[in-house]
Amino acid sequence: MTHLRELSSFCDPLRPVYTLLPAEVTDLIMNKTTKAILFWMIIGLVLVLLFSNLDFSDNSKASNPLSYSDFINQVEGGQIKTAFIDGRSINGQMSNGQLFQTYLPWPDPFVTDQMVTHNVDVTAKPPAQESLWMRILISWFPFVLLIGIWIFLLRQMSGGKGGAFSFGKSKAKLLGEDQIKVTLADVAGVEEAKGEVAEIVDFLRDPTKYQNIGGKIPRGILMVGPPGTGKTLLARAIAGEAKVPFFSISGSDFVEMFVGVGASRVRDMFEQAKKRAPCIIFIDEIDAVGRHRGTGLGGGHDEREQTLNQLLVEMDGFTDNEGVIVVAATNRPDVLDPALLRPGRFDRQVTVGLPDIRGREQILKVHIRKVSIGDDVKPDLIARGTPGFSGADLANLVNEAALMAARDNKTKVMMSDFDRAKDKILMGTERRTLAMTEDEKKLTAYHEAGHAIVGRLVPEHDPVYKVTIIPRGRALGVTMYLPERDQVSYSRQKLESLLSSIYGGRVAEELIFGRERVTTGASNDIQKATEIAHNMVTKWGLSDRLGPLSYSEDMDQPFLGHTMGMNKSNHLSDSTTEAIDQEVRSLIERNYARTEQLLGANIDILHAMAETLIKYETIDTLQVEQLMNRQPITPTPENHSTPPPTAVAPGSLGS
Repeated sequence: MTHLRELSSFCDPLRPVYTLLPAEVTDLIMNKTTKAILFWMIIGLVLVLLFSNLDFSDNSKASNPLSYSDFINQVEGGQIKTAFIDGRSINGQMSNGQLFQTYLPWPDPFVTDQMVTHNVDVTAKPPAQESLWMRILISWFPFVLLIGIWIFLLRQMSGGKGGAFSFGKSKAKLLGEDQIKVTLADVAGVEEAKGEVAEIVDFLRDPTKYQNIGGKIPRGILMVGPPGTGKTLLARAIAGEAKVPFFSISGSDFVEMFVGVGASRVRDMFEQAKKRAPCIIFIDEIDAVGRHRGTGLGGGHDEREQTLNQLLVEMDGFTDNEGVIVVAATNRPDVLDPALLRPGRFDRQVTVGLPDIRGREQILKVHIRKVSIGDDVKPDLIARGTPGFSGADLANLVNEAALMAARDNKTKVMMSDFDRAKDKILMGTERRTLAMTEDEKKLTAYHEAGHAIVGRLVPEHDPVYKVTIIPRGRALGVTMYLPERDQVSYSRQKLESLLSSIYGGRVAEELIFGRERVTTGASNDIQKATEIAHNMVTKWGLSDRLGPLSYSEDMDQPFLGHTMGMNKSNHLSDSTTEAIDQEVRSLIERNYARTEQLLGANIDILHAMAETLIKYETIDTLQVEQLMNRQPITPTPENHSTPPPTAVAPGSLGS
């Protein structure tokens, strides 16, 4: 196979010549068997030429080399009997029977006359005659070499693959009808999006059904959704289901440092697509090239804007792109140029959002087909415990569970492996090598117990899923809440309950250890609480004093150029800014006081939960419920894990 690849690269410069030959001859030349025969013929010819110029004569008998002057003296003295002349080399025999060898320093025709005069039997080797093949090779090789170099340079200048001028050619990867094995059956959890693209598949299979009635299929489909929700997979499934060619390219592949290169690549890509219509062009991360024009300071990015202009013309210009459907994906639709989103270009926007509980169950069933699972694994329970997970997150969950099972030398992945994998993804990897002192462990236990108790007591709060003081990620302890269902909006009561539970850790430290021993462990809690309170006042209209108005200064502009060019009247007055600060502080203080009241009234539960955490390190939902009801807890297998060694360990207290 190596020889075949070498011969293919050797014959590449001659491909333009192949196009001038009949198809039968071209097929014969490009046949792999013929290539192998030609390769070995070339190797044989080279070996013949090398060995034809080698001298295999046996000169081992010439054991007495003579200098030229001694040879002349021996000839004049009649001591030479025979001589054999081979060019400027002379071998022969003396009168006493001894063999000799000498070499003429220059061509001397008088030496032969002297040997004949002194009765020396002289013979000579005829001059070597070059073979016909050698003469042809010597005479034609320079011309063949020049023609080959000329063809190679023409091929490079024409923009062949990897050529010096190939940067203007499209970098899209072409996948044939038989290369795409993904179908819509392999895509789960996005049933609405699959329904949106089903008619695209139907059109690519039978376009006459739509053309006869006068309908036009959308020229472009824009898939919008968070990362990992399956936008690229869905695009491949469309091509795999319809059995059409699939051009795949990233938005960043268009943009180069030279102005005009991206536009040239767009033209070349659409030209190739038209030749293979019906087909699909898939542009991933189109926001890299389709960003809003005129957003830069002091002028935009000329190369990107010219590339976008060419893309707009190709999608809906004077040329006819019938049968070429452009599918693009992005998670930033807000930055795209309005001209790109108008009907006639991207006629349809398909939202590929995070899957709901039923969608997560279907996605899990797709991924666990490739894994050996135990009888106790229930995809519906896993789906219920993973709200907010994307398709990529669920694939990672299944893979992590399989790795954990293999690490424990199991033959099947059990439900416990999925639980541990979920904890690792949600809370981070356990850092059992990070040791803590007894004082740090005690402070962390009270901190996490404060979070859990307040989260359990305030209304509309998500249930406590697990509490641990085992270091995970960058935190020394974690209190994890898990929603019971998927949520898309939050009430004011729920947000204020969230503020109260966030401050539960800091308030617990202050109640137990005193104000002077409060640590920096709540820094992340304070940051999150301040952000929520600020959004409640400025974005969500949840302030009685300021009313349902938006006071956000950025106006949701993603570009610095647009933001700086906005009217100054949009900025807030000093009195409004002061009122916003007062409302944010009022929200924080009100919920901070509620947290102090709740923990003060349940100080016995706080002590009991902290002691349980120090003893077992991790407690789950059932044990939290037992502690809240002032009942003895029921230990689980997870509670009997080996505690980490005791030593000094820096770090924050966690969430």
